[in-house]
Amino acid sequence: MQVKELMLQAEKNRKRLVEVVEIAKAGHIGGGLSSMNMLTALYFRVMNVDPKNPKWADRDRFVMSKGHCVEALYSVLEARGFISKELTDTYGRFDTPLAGHPTIEVPGIEVNSGALGHGLPIGVGMAIAAKMDRKAWRTFVLMGDGEQGEGSIYEAAMAGSHYKLDNLVAIIDRNGLQISDTTENVMALEPIAERWRAFGWEVQEIDGDDMQAIADAFDRIDYGCGKPHLIVSRTTKGRGVSLMENILKWHHGVPTDEEYRRAIEEIDARIESLTK
Repeated sequence: MQVKELMLQAEKNRKRLVEVVEIAKAGHIGGGLSSMNMLTALYFRVMNVDPKNPKWADRDRFVMSKGHCVEALYSVLEARGFISKELTDTYGRFDTPLAGHPTIEVPGIEVNSGALGHGLPIGVGMAIAAKMDRKAWRTFVLMGDGEQGEGSIYEAAMAGSHYKLDNLVAIIDRNGLQISDTTENVMALEPIAERWRAFGWEVQEIDGDDMQAIADAFDRIDYGCGKPHLIVSRTTKGRGVSLMENILKWHHGVPTDEEYRRAIEEIDARIESLTK
């Protein structure tokens, strides 16, 4: 997809995310909205995947390390054709396979995730496996910024560099807020780019609210450089729903009927603008 098409798709996915949270009456909507541009770019432009054959041996792998924002992933998997709208609508109901964190029962999901700090170590293992098997597929891992307080992240960072995993791309959804406060008040992360460069990673810092910047960042990656890659994607929590943007309480929350109406109207206006 070209960038304008990606922008339109991201808005459609964003609308669906708000609908899914409204139907389920549960969800980590703020971080889902902030990561929606990145998820859309990955599934509709960057990754080599086949919705008709989710276990295709040569597919790229994706790990949603910030698994509490799974509603965003379900919305994208539905849009990409991995799961049906009817299945997505069951999220939050008894006996649905769509749990509150990613599970391998859902087509398109590679690993059970959401225990923070686990996604990057798993991604490192996947990237090593591809190298050992001399396969060309790549591994992408989306982490939260609050997750960066987990020590296992940095063990994985060292391993990624040590094994020269240039087939591994990690992304930090850097929206600056976690469940209880700003990340800098809870456990300061800056200067985050310098920290990862010191671990031996190739690092880009981008505006993750800008789809063109996301597309350009992936286009710049050299998968033969001998270094793992990190994208620090600086985003806005609640992106695309103004009443939620950069407000801590929307880490987890369900809009009221009036808030839901306003959110959908706002997104619909952007969708209409992008289709002209």
